[in-house]
Parts: sequence; C-alpha cells; structure tokens
Amino acid sequence: MTTFTSADDLAGAKFLGVDLRGARFRAVTLTGVVMRAMEVDDVEIDAPWLIESGASFVVNGVDVTPLVDAELDRRFPGRELRGASDPAGLREAWRAVERTWEATCARVAAMPAGTVDVSVAGEWSFAETLRHLVMATDTWLRKAILQEPQPYHPIGRPDSSFGGGDEDPSVFSTTDPTYEEVLAVRAERVAMVRDLLATVTPELLAEERRNPHDDRYPETVLSCLRTILEEEWEHHRYAVRDLDAIEAGAA
Repeated sequence: MTTFTSADDLAGAKFLGVDLRGARFRAVTLTGVVMRAMEVDDVEIDAPWLIESGASFVVNGVDVTPLVDAELDRRFPGRELRGASDPAGLREAWRAVERTWEATCARVAAMPAGTVDVSVAGEWSFAETLRHLVMATDTWLRKAILQEPQPYHPIGRPDSSFGGGDEDPSVFSTTDPTYEEVLAVRAERVAMVRDLLATVTPELLAEERRNPHDDRYPETVLSCLRTILEEEWEHHRYAVRDLDAIEAGAA
C-alpha cells in the first residue's frame, strides 16, 4: 500500500474516480476539503477538535457538528460540564471526570488479565492511555499553570509516540511500567487537579499563562483547566471505544 507522509505535499490535490477503500488517515489536515458524489459505506471519522474549533462539518447540506456534540454528551454524562467557567462549576466537572474514570477502571479490572495492555488497531492500550493523561496533566497543570521547571513524570506517554507533540523524549522512561505503577501516578495527577480546584478563585482562573507548546498563543488558568477536561473526556471516549472492541473480539 502506498504511504503518504508530511513530506508529500497534497494540498489542493484533486482525486477523481480514485479507489480509497480501506485507506487510513492519521493526523491529517482536511480543512476546506470538498467531497462530491462520495460512496461512504462504513466510513469512520474521528476529529477530536471539531467541536472546540467552532468549525462546521457538513454532510449532505447539514452541519452535523452540534448533533455530534449532543450525542457525545448523552453517551458520556458529565461531559457537558467541561465548559464550566467558575470554581464551583469546575469542581463539579472534575468530580464527573473522576466518577467516569473510576467506573471504567472498575470495568477493566473485571475483564480478562492483560486487557490493559491490548492495543486495538495500533491505538494506545488502556495503560498507555492513562500514561498519556499523566503527561497531559503534567503539561497543562504542572508546566502551564504551576510553572514548574521540571513538570514531567517519566511514566508519562508523550504525543511524540504517535508522531506529534513537542515534549523532550529524554525525560520519559524507555521501559514500560507495571499497570499498578501507572495507576499510582495517575491517581496522584488526578488528586493534583482536585486539590487545585478545591481552592481556585475567579482571580486565579483569569491569570495569564504561557501556552506550554507555543508562546505565541495566550492562555489563562481557566483555559488550561478546560484543556485538561477535554483531554480527559476525549481519551475516555477512545478508551471505551477500544474496550468495546476488545469485548467484541475485534482487537
């Protein structure tokens, strides 16, 4: 199968009568793409920034973005709280995150041994997903909000594992930890967010911070916390998707 990478400039390309059955697109920019007379049986699209970007996603003349957002809120109770803007609302939103992950971790504990290390279609395993959330919390809480000079725990899983992100890979462990070790560090990071929210004030939420990935983009403590909430809900969605596939024997 032909593979196109970032070294191949396909911007503005035209595809006429091309057979793309079974093709996989990862970390691809499709902004402004127009498709006409498409056969789209069993097509799956995952665009985690679709709703937050404010962009439209039009299918047969219908912007399906608000429909997708509403359905995800229905499927994952508590997700609708992720846009909270005051201390009380943020605390409630984080409690919902904690309840959701606790239930999912309990589900995993009841599944066959080794489930936490199963990868579905090359995606992160459940253990790797929790490791990534450790890294995400370190980025947006410890690095951005708390401005710690050495924010990262070596157990974290950086975005660079999938070809993205700008974290220094040398700070992360090159050996896989045990699942118990992952759970312990993950619990510490969850508690760090909870502890911050327990005392956060409107004044602190409004304070400016530097974007941990690019200084050109301004952030506030509130926007950093909302990013943490987005990370939690998106990766929970991925985790549940893959757990369903594992239970269905599709891993």
